[in-house]
Order: sequence, then structure tokens, then C-alpha cells
Amino acid sequence: MFGWPRLIYFCFAAFTLLFGAAVLTWKQSWLPLWMLLLFLALVGARDLRSKHNVLRNYPILGHIRYLLEFVRPELRQYFFESGQSGRPFNREQREIVNKRADGKADTEPFGTQRDVGGAGFDFAQHTIAPKTVDERHARLMIGGPQCRLPYHSSRLNISAMSFGALSSNAVLAMNKGAKLGNFAQDTGEGAISPYHKVHDGDLIWEIASGYFGCRTRDGRFDPEDFRKKASSDQVKMIEIKISQGAKPGHGGLLPGAKVNKEIAETREIEQGKDCLSPAQHPEFDSPIGLLRFVARLRELCGGKPVGFKLCLGKPDEFMGICKAMIESGIQPDFITVDGAEGGTGAAPAEFEDFIGTYINEALPFVHNCLTGIGKRDEIVVIASGKVALGFDMVTKIALGADMCNAARAFMFSVGCIQAQRCHTNTCPTGVATQNPARTKSLDVPSKAIRVRNFHHATIKSFLDITGALGLSSPDQLGPEHIYHRSESGPACTYQEFHPKVNPGDFLTGKVPAVYSEDWAKASSERF
Repeated sequence: MFGWPRLIYFCFAAFTLLFGAAVLTWKQSWLPLWMLLLFLALVGARDLRSKHNVLRNYPILGHIRYLLEFVRPELRQYFFESGQSGRPFNREQREIVNKRADGKADTEPFGTQRDVGGAGFDFAQHTIAPKTVDERHARLMIGGPQCRLPYHSSRLNISAMSFGALSSNAVLAMNKGAKLGNFAQDTGEGAISPYHKVHDGDLIWEIASGYFGCRTRDGRFDPEDFRKKASSDQVKMIEIKISQGAKPGHGGLLPGAKVNKEIAETREIEQGKDCLSPAQHPEFDSPIGLLRFVARLRELCGGKPVGFKLCLGKPDEFMGICKAMIESGIQPDFITVDGAEGGTGAAPAEFEDFIGTYINEALPFVHNCLTGIGKRDEIVVIASGKVALGFDMVTKIALGADMCNAARAFMFSVGCIQAQRCHTNTCPTGVATQNPARTKSLDVPSKAIRVRNFHHATIKSFLDITGALGLSSPDQLGPEHIYHRSESGPACTYQEFHPKVNPGDFLTGKVPAVYSEDWAKASSERF
């Protein structure tokens, strides 16, 4: 009838009652011990009625299991995690970011700890005659032939993170760091908050399906509200968010409990009510509709660069956007390719793990499609997805991007320790929380310096590696410069994995066989 743990508990409870009675009639000095035993007896009685199988079978002792499970992430990170085993960013990456943010040397002794012979390892081949890359190549101009106010951008900017996901002090520190380092901060879909404006750092305003900051009462796009805010000199570019790497094809929900007065005013929503971002934009439902929306925003903002961000999904749908460019004559000034390995404050686990195309596969496809329709030189491609180091930038640009955005790396620079509590409002460092007591621990002036330092050191690393490959400009990087080691055989360059496309090939019927079926299926009139 009784298992051993339960029988032991009942014996313990009986002993406690008998011992307590003896103590009360004998020595008052033993009272605290008796009270502790009584407390444990009560806990055990509660456990026997618990819905947890372990506690019902192992009263009192079962709590040890849940205690260890609670501290398991900290135990792994602080004691058992190796330099390369951590996820999503390993300890080595985080330490390099922190050293650079502190202005310290990021040198390492004794040799690499990476498994250079393991499957999936990427590397590049140097030259005997390295070059010095001029610092002017750390920037580039964004703005196609339909743009009247192009933006001279850094090759590395802060990726989209909203006020609401980030704390006020985190936004302040990042924007001040961007101002000090002369680069840009993407607002994320949560609109332009008061904290984005304090230090006057360059902004990329992201407009998502909820149209936060420029919406009507029923959640549709408000052109006059947009025109007014987009005319600010601080806003340098407009980015339409179609999908996000960490949760492509899925909308977003900010629970009403997190929608305080500041967030409600910033997003133009009701305080205390759930804030929903639809999975699809209400303003368009086709590739041609997307491009017309691009043209509309470009006109409303006075001719600033306008582009869109997406995580690559069905190939024919992106090709449909390419066909729409040809048919309509409208084109974006930039396209941000968000990798499926990108981060977020919160996303359904299966969307994070299994949906979307990873950045190193998406970039060559996007590059080839734009090349095939003869538009590659007029549209800037931005890579966003797990960029933290200079070699990450070299890899992404070699595979088809022109520049990069980084989010979590800049979070590390303002104090994030990868506690992975972003969705709980209990971030221990004050970076991803709206709890004022936790937020105040983030010192804005010192963290802004770290943001600037990290950006400067990463750009320097990027240029140094480019020169070590024998190139005088990052524009010369190509897939032939990055080697990938598969499970068997020698490492091959990425050029061997993807077809070669020449400018205008798609327009003359020279579509590679691997793309031909999707190109035939693509339509400018439907996704």
C-alpha cells in the first residue's frame, strides 16, 4: 500500500508529533527545533496532495529536485559550460564582446579551442601579402535611384529591439553609444520612444504590422502621423518588418500586464490591454502591394531610404517580390535579411527552432535573385542574424550582404549575461525588463561607452580580416573566400554550394536549374 518514501514520511510525521508533545512538556529551549520539524511535516502533508508526481511519491525530498532544476541554467553557465558549448552565444563570444566593450585587448593564449576539423566549421584563407583596408570602407551609402535623401551608414548598426522588450536605460545607453560612434539604432517595432530621442543618435524606424507609433484607433496605418514623425532629422531610414527571424510567420503579443503608461503612449495603444501584432500586414497582401507601400512611405517621409525586413521563407514568394520590382518599376532601397537563428524577447519554441531559413543559406539566394533581375547594385542587402564578431561580418558580406545589424551582441555590451529571462520581466541586469528597481542598475553613461567601444573594435576586426584575405575593400568579398567543412571530405567554398548568377540572367531566361521551378511559380500578384 505504501512505497518506502511515503512510509518514511508517515514515520517522520508520527515522530514529529510525539517529539513535539515531549518537548512541550519538558524543555522550552527545544521549541525552535520542534517548530522546524512541524513545518516539514506540514510541507510533507501538502506534498501528498500535490499534482506533481515526484512530490506525491517523495514528499519533502522531492523539493530538492525542483530546487536543482531551478538553478540548473546558472550551474551550467557558471560551472559546467565550456568555452564553445553555450547557446545561443557561447562563452568565448560573450567574453570577446565584453573585452572589446571594455576597451581591452581580446587576445587569447596557447591556440584555438575550436574543433577546426569538425563538421560545420567555417574559415577563410589568408594571403602572404595582406593589405590595409582604408577606414572609409567601414561606411557605405544606402539609397537607390528612387531615393532623394540617401543615408551614409556604418557597415554595422544596432538591430531592431523595441522599447518594451528593452528597458528605458538600455535604449538610452544604446542610442548614446550610437551617437558617440556615429552609427544607427533600429527602433524595433515598438515605435520611437522618448528614450530614443534623448541623445539624438541616428534612428532606423521599423514599421511592423501593428503600425505602432503611426496607427489609427482600429490598428490601421495613419499616414499623417507617420509623415510627422518620419520627417525628424534623427530618423534616417524606414524599415517595413514583414517577418522576424526568431518567429517568422507568427505575430507578436505584449501582455497587458507589461503595457504601462509609457509603452501605451509610445505605441499609441490602450494601457493595460494586450498589444497584438498581426502575423500579416493589413495594408498589403501581395508583392506588388508591398512595393506600393514602400513607394508610399518613401513619399511620405520626404525621400529617405525605405526598405523591408524578412526572414526568407518560400523561395517563390521572394522571387514574386523580384518580379513585382520589374513589373512596377518600384524597388526598395535596402532589404534586411533576418536569419532564422535571430533573437527575440519571446517566441514559441517551435517557431524559434524549426521555421525559417538560416542566414548563411538565405543571403546567397537573395543576392542571386537581385543579381538575376539586374537590381543588385541598386539595393543594399543587410544581414541580421547572430552577428557578434568581425569574422561574422566578413562571412555575411562574402555570402551576399553589404552590411550587418547586431542585436544580442549590443545587449552584451550594456550588461546582458544571457540569463534568458527576457520574457519574464525579471532580467537580472536591467536590460530586458520594465521593472524600475532592476532597470536602475544599468548605468547609462558607462554602458554607452561600452557600446561605442564594441562597435569600433568589431569594425576594426572586420577591416583587418578583410585585409588579411588580400582584399582592399569589403566589396571584393565573395563566397569563394569562405570555406565550409562538411561531415566528409575536404572543406569547400560556399561558391561551390550555390549557382553562379550574372547580372540580368533571370531577364534573359538564364535561370539556374535549382531556381527554375520557383521562378516559374513566382507571381507579383500573390504571396
